[in-house]
Amino acid sequence: MKQGRIIKLIGGQYSVIDEQQQTTVVKPRGVFRHEKKHPKVGDMVQFDDDLITKLEPRKNELHRPAVANVDQAFIINGVKNPAFSFFLLDRFLIHAEKEDIKAVIVVNKIDLLTKEERRQLQDDLLYYERHYDVYYVSAKQKETLEQLSDVFKDKITVLAGQTGSGKSSLLNALDPSLSLKTQPTSKALGRGKHTTKHSELLPISGGLVADTPGFSKLDFEGIDAVDLPNYYIDFYERSNLCKFRGCQHLNEPGCAVKKAVENYEIPKNRYDNYVRIYEEIKQIKPKY
Repeated sequence: MKQGRIIKLIGGQYSVIDEQQQTTVVKPRGVFRHEKKHPKVGDMVQFDDDLITKLEPRKNELHRPAVANVDQAFIINGVKNPAFSFFLLDRFLIHAEKEDIKAVIVVNKIDLLTKEERRQLQDDLLYYERHYDVYYVSAKQKETLEQLSDVFKDKITVLAGQTGSGKSSLLNALDPSLSLKTQPTSKALGRGKHTTKHSELLPISGGLVADTPGFSKLDFEGIDAVDLPNYYIDFYERSNLCKFRGCQHLNEPGCAVKKAVENYEIPKNRYDNYVRIYEEIKQIKPKY
């Protein structure tokens, strides 16, 4: 029996790389389906020449994109076509925090901005830099990518972001030999087309990077509204200053988070996103 990591999934076929860097294409045991086990890219497994026989425990997992054992998430945000969205950024950050995955904010396509537009966006993101690493890059400006050269090393990184944010173009710029398929943003819809049809871990800059299908919507099934404040790192830091334990930062008196918003210590837009997401989660009907 051999051990290895799943690095590619396409059409029900799993490519597993072992400790000798040899790749074997296998299928999962049929019993996995009955046990409701679904191998994912990034999973450590035991396998033979034909089948995955055992899934090792995961330290974390994402559902969309479907990747396991992630060390960090690069949240790719395009600046135009589609436009930069703080609401979408906050949604991605929630999922990263929930899975205890280090989030890295990558602002892509900066070549499309004027100097004034870039200055304004950087000012708006200064608050986020207190808690997350933020990089400004462009696949068309190779010098902007040099700052990422050591960020991937010895890590499994997932690139998550809105469809059309330029994930595949960014990977191609980091390693031109990949030749990943890209497509322009739809002018009619104002968003990109899905270009990645399978999940795969690609070797880049001494690490493995997940190239996974893009998407434009993140749902919150599996997240309880009561736990949402824990996934806002800046809210969590202030929670011990709230009058009531377990404060949801909504209508409670003596709320340190709401006070911070009033004092312009937390951007009102970020707090408004929190309230909007909280109400969205409350509307989700539980599945049994």
